[in-house]
Amino acid sequence: MGDMFAAFLLGTLGLLLVSAGVQDARSREIANWKNAAIALLAPAWWWANGLPLWPGMAIQLGIACVVFALFAGAFALGQMGGGDVKLIGALALWLPLQPLIWMLVLMSLLGGALTLLMLGERWMRRQSTAALEIPYGVAIVIAALIVLREPILNQFT
Repeated sequence: MGDMFAAFLLGTLGLLLVSAGVQDARSREIANWKNAAIALLAPAWWWANGLPLWPGMAIQLGIACVVFALFAGAFALGQMGGGDVKLIGALALWLPLQPLIWMLVLMSLLGGALTLLMLGERWMRRQSTAALEIPYGVAIVIAALIVLREPILNQFT
């Protein structure tokens, strides 16, 4: 039963992530309810995986707070949108430290590639030099899905 519940949670997370990525690509916003749902499902994920309250859940929560604070700094500097920061913080509740670092590295690389593509497109179309709004949520979602692929696929083997 626990494996089925964990699979359900991962499937729900995957659907929420895809929905957030599509929304960000279309409107450059990520709905607060999606980020809240991702964050609020994390304790159920911890329970389904047998993470102990102390120190497991406490460490996971602490890491997520540090990650959120760091990216809130990027938001304060105007480098990221609020929805992106909340999404990263919510995902940090789900991922242990090593997969989280891997997700952040992938997110950075994918975000850089997305930025270059959008700059190239703007240059090709000879559009204005107004500030470019990058749907960074797309990079976050793709990176998270890549990191999550193993637990998602392992549920069915």
